[in-house]
Amino acid sequence: MEAYVVEWLNILGRWVHFITGIAWIGSSFYFIWLDNHLEAPKDPADGQKGVGGELWSVHGGGFYHAQKYRVVPAVLPESLHWFKWEAYTTWISGMFLLMLVYWYGAEVYLVDPSVADLSPAVAVGTAALILAGGWLIYDFLCRSPLGRNENIFAIVLLVLTAVLAWGLCQLYSGRGAYIHFGAVLGTIMAANVFFVIIPGQRRMVESFGRGEAPNADDGIRAKQRSVHNTYFTLPVLFVMTSNHYALTYSHEYNWLILVAFTLAGALIRIYFVARHKGRTSPLPIVIASLILLAVAAAIAPKLRSGTVGNATLDMVMPVIQSRCTNCHSAAPSHIAFPAAPAGVMLDTDMQVLAERERIHQQAVVLRAMPIGNLTQMSDEERALIDAWYFSTDE
Repeated sequence: MEAYVVEWLNILGRWVHFITGIAWIGSSFYFIWLDNHLEAPKDPADGQKGVGGELWSVHGGGFYHAQKYRVVPAVLPESLHWFKWEAYTTWISGMFLLMLVYWYGAEVYLVDPSVADLSPAVAVGTAALILAGGWLIYDFLCRSPLGRNENIFAIVLLVLTAVLAWGLCQLYSGRGAYIHFGAVLGTIMAANVFFVIIPGQRRMVESFGRGEAPNADDGIRAKQRSVHNTYFTLPVLFVMTSNHYALTYSHEYNWLILVAFTLAGALIRIYFVARHKGRTSPLPIVIASLILLAVAAAIAPKLRSGTVGNATLDMVMPVIQSRCTNCHSAAPSHIAFPAAPAGVMLDTDMQVLAERERIHQQAVVLRAMPIGNLTQMSDEERALIDAWYFSTDE
């Protein structure tokens, strides 16, 4: 029953996270696009009112006229929408999932004894410190003189994210390391909204209410953090889906692959942000494509693992039954799985033969299964599966 309840919490939490994430990213992308498409107001009266840019658009059969003020309008409207709950709810639901799947299920999804022999308590405690530390270091750098030089700051940020990726991959399972990398970036993004962007906007509104000129620094800081958030978005989206792609997180150089995808995602976003402003160089998108092609070539599996000899299904079935069917069964015995993951069941000879390609891919080529090597599948057993896969008599 416990596993059943956890599964339902997982379903509902993931659904909320997905919905709110779409809302947050959608509004973020829209306002970045809007800012970069604004034109000088055509009506001189608008300019005199403080309008700095405007845009006419059509969508869903309606016409829209968006205007952006250089600071604040002469009179604030009674109804003013704050874009904040999309970010907050995305982070809250994401942390709920992180705690439910990777912290509550640390022995399955977070700890890998072959990487680092950590107890679940130590692994979870360290993860919490890394999440908080990531935000504190980033915020300190943004407020330091370094934060005023965008180009140097971008280089430093890339180096620090590379260190983060490497460090996480030395502590946790590949899957756990990837999701915590994304959680650090996601925490920074949400904290930017909560601690910098919204408070700054609130101070501007309060200053206006007192008849004072708003502090321009609040707007500058909010703009900086908003731009950082948009460049973090694609790397975070990759991490959110990376658990489906064991060829990345299970690789020997998983941290370097993560850095490559992070850099490629940032470059892709840089290209589209620049493109919103008009004609731009395709260099960022070309570099990003070359990075991804290089990763694909570097991690391509060999056509043959080099195993010598043949093996039969009868020889392999004891390995499958002792190492795989505690999860991949019609009635899984492992407490974390109320049903066979991905619907893959390996109880019978026919089921094993039907999943022959997947078994070889996950257990031998990617070495992603058993997850976290919970059942301690040995190299000899993987070699036996490899020999069986390439045997001509099956």
